[in-house]
Amino acid sequence: MSGTLIAFDFGTKSIGAAVGQRITGTARPLAALKANDGNPDWTLIERLLREWQPEAVIVGLPLNMDGTEQPLTARARKFANKIHGRFGVKIILHDERLSTVEARAGLFEHGGYRALNKGRIDSASAVVILESFFEQGY
Repeated sequence: MSGTLIAFDFGTKSIGAAVGQRITGTARPLAALKANDGNPDWTLIERLLREWQPEAVIVGLPLNMDGTEQPLTARARKFANKIHGRFGVKIILHDERLSTVEARAGLFEHGGYRALNKGRIDSASAVVILESFFEQGY
């Protein structure tokens, strides 16, 4: 087990990405992937998986604040299933409630409004998802 994990924050126009290490419990953003109605360029996903060789991929599961599913939840599950089906990598779905809010706040704090571009927010959200996963002791 490498201890390396990749996280994705699924979106229909942009998919945030982050890589992290179990040993440190930290993650860092990678370039967000453009998506066309939720469909990324699968060769870019393959390239990330080959480069980082993660032991698992964490996909943020968008839920309503009360824990119920929303329309995007099923699409995020489908995205996760496609990654598993195409590349055979272990997939873990992780509750991502408030990850975008936390990511925006952190980016704004460090860079003001200029830091709030869509790709940076999505990848910062992926960092929040992955670090939250680590904090829960996985």
